[in-house]
Amino acid sequence: MSVALKQLLWYLIAGTRGGENRARILQALRARPLNAHQLSEAFGLDYRTIRHHLDLLRKNGLISRPAGDAYAAPYFLSTLLESNYADLEEILTKVRWSLGDVNERKM
Repeated sequence: MSVALKQLLWYLIAGTRGGENRARILQALRARPLNAHQLSEAFGLDYRTIRHHLDLLRKNGLISRPAGDAYAAPYFLSTLLESNYADLEEILTKVRWSLGDVNERKM
């Protein structure tokens, strides 16, 4: 993992308000692609809140979605994050969040 990516993850996950929700979103997207509505329902968060987090993660190159940006288009982890996911898990362990297994959540 590059130093810049590690710093970005620390900032977005542990250093800013909403980081726990962003971590939950990334974990859910690792389990399977989901759209904003599905994430909103799964986490019980307002659709606009989810969109804010998705926009931030997308702007920083951590997630992507197919061209066309249709309303129901699912989001995916970026190749960059997929190849460095173990480092994200290490950060989550260090901040001692117990986010649970997203596979156990109803989506």
